[in-house]
Amino acid sequence: MLRQDDQIPLYVQLKESIRGSIVNGELKFGDKIPTELELSEEYKISRITVRKAIEELVEEGYLVKRQGKGTFVNKRKIERKIVHFLGFSDACKANGMKASSKVIKKEIIQPTSMDKKMLQLEDGDAVIYIQRVRYANDSPIMIENNYFSYKTYHSLLNESLKGSLYNLLEEKLGIKPAGSGELSIEIVRAGEEEMGLLNVGSGEPLFYMDSTIVDENGQPVHRGKQYILGDSYKFILKK
Repeated sequence: MLRQDDQIPLYVQLKESIRGSIVNGELKFGDKIPTELELSEEYKISRITVRKAIEELVEEGYLVKRQGKGTFVNKRKIERKIVHFLGFSDACKANGMKASSKVIKKEIIQPTSMDKKMLQLEDGDAVIYIQRVRYANDSPIMIENNYFSYKTYHSLLNESLKGSLYNLLEEKLGIKPAGSGELSIEIVRAGEEEMGLLNVGSGEPLFYMDSTIVDENGQPVHRGKQYILGDSYKFILKK
């Protein structure tokens, strides 16, 4: 049971309990976990508390939600560290292609706990969420979801954001993105949103890249969650 009088928040206690069951094999790949209502009644906590714990486990890859079916234990993945930094515009230029962008969303949202950690946000700081489709020679290649500290980067809301974000940050704010902090790449399948924005069929293989870009001083600039066409991109690791 959860410790109601503990300094550790209840959602963190529940999250660690479920994650522990996955790590030690008590819950296995494909197992369906109880519903929010069932967990709420079992642990005598609110559904909001349960939802926050589940959402973080989904974001960290331990669980996966399936529309209309429930929440399931996700497949464990092999992690491999890589070093990567080259903006999309520069990558296109290096390959003799023209980069362009279409802004889909530009809005202020509340950060997740992972956003707070990766971006080192202060209490009360919101996040600017920018979603763009990136094109190479007029062909959609990538869905770019970027998350910036509102406090530091609120001026981005007044920009068109159709060109290189990194050039814009350097020219307007004097901030030069210089490399990746934490970065992971895995293969996922296109869902409805990816199908519509990238003009691909259901289940098309995509690279999913979750990264935190830092400046020359190692300070976080933004968090990125990118969906990239698998048949149009190749990652090369250079020492």
